[in-house]
Amino acid sequence: MTNQSTNSTGQVHHLRRMTIIWVVLSVVGDVLFSIFVAPHVPPGRLSETAANNQNTFNVLMEMAIPVLLGVWVYLSYSLIVWGDKRNASAAFSGAAARTNKTAQVSWIVITSVTILFLAAYGSFAVITEHGSGGGEGPNPAWAPAGALKAETAALVGKATWSPGSKNVLPVQVIGQQWKFTYRYPTFGGFESPQLIVPADTTIAFNVTSLDVIHSFWAYQLDVKADANPGVNDVAFTETKNPGNFIVRCSELCGIWHGSMYNSGKVESQADFENWATTTEAANAANTALLPAFAWTYTPDANGADGGYYNDTNDPYSTVETYGSKQPS
Repeated sequence: MTNQSTNSTGQVHHLRRMTIIWVVLSVVGDVLFSIFVAPHVPPGRLSETAANNQNTFNVLMEMAIPVLLGVWVYLSYSLIVWGDKRNASAAFSGAAARTNKTAQVSWIVITSVTILFLAAYGSFAVITEHGSGGGEGPNPAWAPAGALKAETAALVGKATWSPGSKNVLPVQVIGQQWKFTYRYPTFGGFESPQLIVPADTTIAFNVTSLDVIHSFWAYQLDVKADANPGVNDVAFTETKNPGNFIVRCSELCGIWHGSMYNSGKVESQADFENWATTTEAANAANTALLPAFAWTYTPDANGADGGYYNDTNDPYSTVETYGSKQPS
């Protein structure tokens, strides 16, 4: 009898032997990764976007592990079996290696299938996950059902949301040196330093800036969108269970960029509605002094813009004066 990795003449089938070793190690590596690592990969599962991106990362890793192990197996096998001290004749070189069609075809097929699969999987994920949490500008290529209708309603003060409804909840994110504030057009357009959103709800984050370029990054929600002055950058996600998340600015925006962060919270729908209605009532007088709700604002608060904008264009308030008066 001959060994399965040896032919009838006693010649060792090195390629077959390496393949067996590679397959066994790849299966073991992927199983260990999926059990002990995959559930803990950031950003977690606080939102649909986060969960989907965690799944995508895990798929990529489980495909990368066999590639990594394939390189290691080949290099290790070469050093051990074909090293000069063991075999000075270089058994797997020269014409025998150049004419091994099995190795050549296997390499081309495996790499081609892997690349095509990843391209198809990535395209599918971007489309079905509505941009995978990235800002898509004022005219999103992919949007959840009802999202654009909710944003139109928000502009005219007719957006509605209540526990149990399937309505998209628009939330405006306003970046400014050096903090984020949030407006809720569904609840009278009040502005809050706290970002609180309901669970099991599709959120449309509308991100803009009052001064320089910032970047809104709600890490555990896996939402990230640039905040540009004069631009409304829209990003979607669907929240899941209640929990806390961190918001950071991920675009260098000035001397205190590093301290431009705060925390957010996903609450139950009932708790969110209670917070939103209570805050709306408590801030009614302040909200009346804010500019009318819009997707972007001109930072010309009576001279507080440093003279960059025309002070007569879209003032923040017609009844209050902000900043120092400009010399006549």
